[in-house]
Amino acid sequence: MDRAAGQDDPIEDSTATPRIVVLIPCHDEAITIFNVVRDFRHSLPQAEIYVYDNNSTDATVAEATRAGAVVRSEKRQGKGRVVCRMFADIEADIYILVDGDGTYDAADAPVLVERLRAERLDMVTGTRVDATKASYRRGHRLGNRVLTGLVAVIFGGGVKDMLSGYRAFSRRFVKSFPALSTGFEIETQMTVHALALCLPLGEVSVRYRERPAGSASKLKTYEDGFRILATIAALVRDERPLAFFLGIAAGLALLSGALGLPVILHFLRTGLVPRLPTAVLAAALAGIACLAAVCGLVLDSVQRGRKEAKRLAYLRMGAR
Repeated sequence: MDRAAGQDDPIEDSTATPRIVVLIPCHDEAITIFNVVRDFRHSLPQAEIYVYDNNSTDATVAEATRAGAVVRSEKRQGKGRVVCRMFADIEADIYILVDGDGTYDAADAPVLVERLRAERLDMVTGTRVDATKASYRRGHRLGNRVLTGLVAVIFGGGVKDMLSGYRAFSRRFVKSFPALSTGFEIETQMTVHALALCLPLGEVSVRYRERPAGSASKLKTYEDGFRILATIAALVRDERPLAFFLGIAAGLALLSGALGLPVILHFLRTGLVPRLPTAVLAAALAGIACLAAVCGLVLDSVQRGRKEAKRLAYLRMGAR
């Protein structure tokens, strides 16, 4: 039966009050979590606040409970695993993801939500503006710029702060996001997933504060930086296999040419091949280069099918 004239589809009714949740992954944040939950309850009184404890050894659970949050736990260590669990467990229309360390200002949350709703976006990232020089360590700042720039060059989109831990999501992003990361590389995967599928994105400048005394960052500058870099390489392989393997093929072809060209020139002059091992190595490298190029072509076709499947999974969620 046809829908009566003028009757709104509830899925498309943007005037309905959305269910908003604030998701806070935590590991040993007893010093800050009470104030974080309190501030979000004040800034988004209509939101439900969930704190997922990740094997804390301090009073994080007690402080979050005292502040009025719904407290749950995820025993597998790592921020990525916690986010995967939260996205799977919680049903809502709008999701706010924020760290529990008190560095992000809850007063910016309504701006993220309004931008998400007004422009019907799937992800709005809080681009960090540091309030003090100490709030954003130089190594972290440089690493973020390098990694963000690398992703922007490879996947496009003009992203300014790929590693921000303050984001708002639509339901269809959360429920169609293939979360596979285990640690701090989860933000990279979110960004690349959105860019690869050409999802509607936005950014909002948010205040970024120094951690309070006694609170230490869980991010390891070099170790996590290399893990994020490895994640970017894996995502390029998975999302841009043709470019990835053609790059390998080109490098091997150049090396083969550099090794083999002197041997060929010498053979043309004298009819002799004095450096047989070098000639064999050059030929092997040329063969591997051709194989890499063929792998790129085959995997590019496979990736197109995977991308279509992910796009269909995203569209099946429907707009809210």
